[in-house]
Amino acid sequence: MNRVARTGITICRLLVGLVFVFSGYVKAIDPLGSTYKIVDYFEAFGLSFLEPFALQIGVLQNAAELAIGLCLIMGIRMKVASWALMLFMSFFTALTFILAIFNPVSDCGCFGDAIKLTNWQTFFKNLVLFVPTLIIFSARGKYRNFVGAAQEWLYVLVFFVSAFILSWSYYKHLPPLDFMPYHVGQHLPTAMSTPEGAPHDEYSTTLVYAKDGKEQEFSETDFPWEDSTWVFVDSKSKLVKKGYTPPVHNFSITHYQNGDITDEVLEAEYAFLLVAPKLEKLDLTDWEQSRNVASFAKSKGYTFWGLTSSTQGYASEFCSDNMLNFDFCSADETTLKSMVRSNLGLMLLYRGTVVGKWSYDDIPPVAAFGDNPLAGSLNMLRQADETTNVYMLVYDVLAALLLLTLLGCKKKTAKR
Repeated sequence: MNRVARTGITICRLLVGLVFVFSGYVKAIDPLGSTYKIVDYFEAFGLSFLEPFALQIGVLQNAAELAIGLCLIMGIRMKVASWALMLFMSFFTALTFILAIFNPVSDCGCFGDAIKLTNWQTFFKNLVLFVPTLIIFSARGKYRNFVGAAQEWLYVLVFFVSAFILSWSYYKHLPPLDFMPYHVGQHLPTAMSTPEGAPHDEYSTTLVYAKDGKEQEFSETDFPWEDSTWVFVDSKSKLVKKGYTPPVHNFSITHYQNGDITDEVLEAEYAFLLVAPKLEKLDLTDWEQSRNVASFAKSKGYTFWGLTSSTQGYASEFCSDNMLNFDFCSADETTLKSMVRSNLGLMLLYRGTVVGKWSYDDIPPVAAFGDNPLAGSLNMLRQADETTNVYMLVYDVLAALLLLTLLGCKKKTAKR
């Protein structure tokens, strides 16, 4: 293989590897987001019986993407990696073609919530990536091993284990990167508004009229207005151009007695929102921390509500059975899943701005909020960022050591 060919294959390898690492990483740090998307797929294709395994399937897929990407970048187990890449790209290119035609789900989720693509954009992206994939696959028998097979398989195992640890860490805690519109710092009233001059949805209207027992469709411009013998039957509207959609467009909270309390929550000085998309799926017996935060909020005159998409009857019974000192209000399930990536989590609003988010395992003690919950939450966020930075430093050091080891092996092989 000449130098030009080797350079071309290396560029293809690095390009596809980086895409796979990015895709696997942004989904691995948001395992619940991957789970929700896989559930959408199962429902769209009539595979609802697989929903209990959606989390495990998502974590495995993300780990595979990360491992394939890292193997491609570092040149490890290239024959196996080439086959895995070809199978992966063949399956998902075919799948995204089906999605583009029939549109059973609006977003494939290939880059999680970091980058949103339409189904056709995803399909064409896969077609473009298929070209370097074919080049990598065609050269699968020409790659050189720079370390022993056992050592390379050990690296592959490390890639998989690291991906599983990454997903498990952020399944118990919230993702370190929040791509959702309810991220910390978001002012919800602003995110819910439409800027002046923003384009609106445009529709075309079709008029259905009947004459002499036959129906015919007309547009608003070609209807024979001079002929009064046509009898109106129906009208149909079709979206022809999508207008501006606010980042937050479905945030609504309804109390079973007080009705819509959305504005009350957004205008409150402090609003503590305990988010539980589905109470039926909660496996929790210790509600002491939630009761403590609710008691603290009420003692200070702050707002505290639970939010769920479960029925009001079930929510009332749930509160009674668990002796909760707060009510659950109704909200959209998809919205709740976007607010906090945890089936039970806490969000703190300050005058409509998100200033704190915690999974249930990380809900802070009330003393951490002090007399100024805003300052307390910001301090806790700084501490969480420091912890995340330590984790990332450990990953970076391990990755650097692995890369240096491989480079050393390559130099020794080249000298031979």
